[in-house]
Amino acid sequence: MSPIVDPQDESALYLAASPHTREQVLARPCPVPATAGVYGWWFRKLPAAIDTSGCAKRDGLTLLYTGISPSKPPTNGKAPSTQNIRKRIKTHHTGNAAGSTLRLTLGCLVADEVGIELRRVGSGKRYTFHIGETLLSKWMAENALVSWIAHEEPWDLEDRLIASLDVPLNLDGNSRNSFYLQLKAARAAAKRRADDLPVLPNPGVGGR
Repeated sequence: MSPIVDPQDESALYLAASPHTREQVLARPCPVPATAGVYGWWFRKLPAAIDTSGCAKRDGLTLLYTGISPSKPPTNGKAPSTQNIRKRIKTHHTGNAAGSTLRLTLGCLVADEVGIELRRVGSGKRYTFHIGETLLSKWMAENALVSWIAHEEPWDLEDRLIASLDVPLNLDGNSRNSFYLQLKAARAAAKRRADDLPVLPNPGVGGR
């Protein structure tokens, strides 16, 4: 049961939201609202040796990543994003590393454990784990849960959350985090290895 919190305390509401499994998110009807909002990824098993002493924890889960949808509206006259948290969370679960920063990060961290490798695909400009995306989806199904709250301007709340919470898997705006340099290095190393390998045909996405 979620703790009782002040409805005016957005950070507390965010932390109190119930985490859902991959199976629950992909069920019909989908429990995730098709609205703007902020989501958090909670983990049963850590994807790397991360100091989580400062991370939020509940029911055996550790919060490692926060995200939003849609992104902040552009100021250059371009049309705003039509994304919402339902679409975005489903992309994290069923897409690939080219379309999901979370999948790219997790795949780079658990590559040896799961037996996957980042590769260039299609035109050679996109990086995914190729057929390994299915194995990454399986790892996420077993270890990653996601919670969310609706918010009209999620980019404002996300900035406050990253400033106040320890979310080691976030890179943007999170250079103060103790895991920041290690994560950047892991992702850069995976891309360097991929650059030295032949380009593969695009096999699609992570699948259900």
